Amino acid sequence: MSPKTTVAIYVISGGVGASGETLVNTVLAQFPDSPVSLVTVGNVRHASQLERAVAEAKANDGLIVHTMVDSRLRATLIALAQAQGVPTIDLMGELIETLSQRLGQQPLQQPGRYRQHHKAYFERVAAIEYTFAHDDGKHPEGWRDADVLLVGVSRAGKTPLSVYLSVLGLKTANYPLVPEIPPPPQLFEVDPRRVIGLTIDIDRLHTFRLRRSVEMGVSAGGTYTDPERLQEELQYAKRLFRQGGFYVLNVTDRTVEANADEIIKRIGMIE
Repeated sequence: MSPKTTVAIYVISGGVGASGETLVNTVLAQFPDSPVSLVTVGNVRHASQLERAVAEAKANDGLIVHTMVDSRLRATLIALAQAQGVPTIDLMGELIETLSQRLGQQPLQQPGRYRQHHKAYFERVAAIEYTFAHDDGKHPEGWRDADVLLVGVSRAGKTPLSVYLSVLGLKTANYPLVPEIPPPPQLFEVDPRRVIGLTIDIDRLHTFRLRRSVEMGVSAGGTYTDPERLQEELQYAKRLFRQGGFYVLNVTDRTVEANADEIIKRIGMIE
């Protein structure tokens, strides 16, 4: 049998469809570079949604993989697909029915129960993904979604503090300040109460810059470690913090945990 140009797979779910997507993608990993189009139809609550999804699958000669936990909607979907000649693969029904019989109790039939139960975990993962995507000034257009935006000169500890906050569930972006490079306009579009200006004593900053120069194999005699330059950068940062009305946190000789605690308390005041 000759392969089709594209196989359309429709994942239909009463929740967001994450379980179905994960299983389908796990299987697709066994067919690398295969021409597959994956479409997720989530949050299904009404028969009309199923009718549209089945019709689209029919039109694209696709197949349906579903994780419907509502027995009424699951039966409706199967009947609609059979009438249209659309192949279906039920990932939930048989297991739910078997467990119901073995356990002697009826299922709740509430979509998204697993995700709701593990909401904190998924929020933490989302925060970590956001933080890594918005490290070191990347994607300023996404700063509006940040719980916290850390701003400061190079080696003020923005990245490790960002990562720590993200593990605690806060979407954290950070931006390095350089006097010669104007900050993007998005910096002043973020709620200033969510922007934290990090400052550090010049002696400690000088030590960190020297250490970083050694790690990078760069001569320590340049502007990166020049005390006068460092003072200029810190003064520039101070002026910008004042301009934006940002809260200033001096991180000198403080642990990441202590800095995070102070930021969390600050952010908690505006929730």
